[in-house]
Amino acid sequence: MERKSGVLMHISSLPSRYGIGTFGREAYAFADFLRAAGQTYWQLLPLGPTGYGDSPYQSFSTFAGNPYFIDLELLQEDDLLEPGDLEGIDWGGDPKRTDYGAVYENRFTVLRKAFLRGRDRDREAVAAFAAENDWLPDYALFMALKQHFDGKSWLDWPQDIRLRQPEALARCRELLGEDVAFHTYLQFLFFRQWNALRDYIHAQGLKIIGDIPIYVAMDSADVWSAPSYFQLGEDCVPTEVAGVPPDYFTEDGQLWGNPLYDYDRMKAEGFGWWIRRVGGAGKLFDVIRIDHFRGIESYWAVPYGETTAKNGKWKKGPGMDLVGALTGWFPDLRIIAEDLGYLTPAVKELLRDSGLPGMKVLEFAFDSREPSDYLPHTYGTNCVCYVGTHDNETVMEWRDSAAPEDFANAVGYLGLHEAEGINWGMIRGGMSSVADTFVVQMQDVLGLGAESRMNTPGTEQGNWQWRLEPGSLTKDLAEKLHTVTRRYGRI
Repeated sequence: MERKSGVLMHISSLPSRYGIGTFGREAYAFADFLRAAGQTYWQLLPLGPTGYGDSPYQSFSTFAGNPYFIDLELLQEDDLLEPGDLEGIDWGGDPKRTDYGAVYENRFTVLRKAFLRGRDRDREAVAAFAAENDWLPDYALFMALKQHFDGKSWLDWPQDIRLRQPEALARCRELLGEDVAFHTYLQFLFFRQWNALRDYIHAQGLKIIGDIPIYVAMDSADVWSAPSYFQLGEDCVPTEVAGVPPDYFTEDGQLWGNPLYDYDRMKAEGFGWWIRRVGGAGKLFDVIRIDHFRGIESYWAVPYGETTAKNGKWKKGPGMDLVGALTGWFPDLRIIAEDLGYLTPAVKELLRDSGLPGMKVLEFAFDSREPSDYLPHTYGTNCVCYVGTHDNETVMEWRDSAAPEDFANAVGYLGLHEAEGINWGMIRGGMSSVADTFVVQMQDVLGLGAESRMNTPGTEQGNWQWRLEPGSLTKDLAEKLHTVTRRYGRI
């Protein structure tokens, strides 16, 4: 990684009149802001379609895109929607929060109108798109079936469909042909708009960092279409599921519930499933951050049916066998290892052997109870420094909630003071570090508080909702960020 910097803000957090951020004009305006601010990277969360809980880390597909991000005004410009199609719809009453219930209830109704107008006109283009994406037929059928079965998990579908018996699949493709075509068309629209936005971002001299969750969701086309790559038992029910053990933050641990990989099977096939997955992400992003990288060294396996993660146990992961396969197959793709959490000597050794940059979080640096390797003077250059990530408090929330002695450590170490702004002092600390790359959340550039936190791990409600208020991206703010970026040699 070069000595550069960037800003973390998900697409969903962009302003929009239609309930959630999209690939429309506000995304282009944010790219303009980043360029004016002297930034190099725009970091995003996963772009996949979200389900229950609205988490981008629990997606219906590791390959597909979220239809919520398709911009409706761009569809109007493309003659796929008429002005009246967007009138009188409740997208939620608070422009600072996404009302996912309102978006879910109304988005697909509007998008189906675009499908009905465009399917004949775009037939050849859609066919060409489908031919280039071999994951698409299973995904489109999966989504049509979920709609047909009122949103139920595929584990609750009839057995012949759940187990993908050929006769059942053929029958469903015929019966649900209209809905399969609809979900295929949505992916065509998603990637058409995303590719145009990505080209614009690149034209501004910017690059995109995107996330790959280490696991895929149990209720996903990925598991339903390829169950042999996962640790599943009779009738495709998991034997054990993913999570993390109890720690200082969560006494019960975190029970994620994702199916675990059958790494022996994957290794025997040259990790082709992972190569296809990373290859798909590489078409979206310039840099990929692998979430929960430590799970590649060893992972926490919890017996299926447990209500907490307490009774799990560590199991050995594929380590350098997988990492080496990916870096060997994609020598030019930049990868960031999210190496936060419980780091054993073996995890640290895997990071060293991989040569990948790990992560440093300034909010973790000032714990008064023990020495920290998140303090900037301990860094090597091959790392990415964050003030905080989407899973952390904003700086201003952290200031108010941190132990007084921890905050006092930060004040003493970084020379924080209210005249500069606590958030800007933390940004200065990260910018001035030797880390090759520095990334700050947009909320911390704005100095926002607890109301703007993106995610609180271990909770199911109130996450992923924060949105940027219209008018926040001022010229003065861009100049201020540009000044500190230039001062520390990141332009």
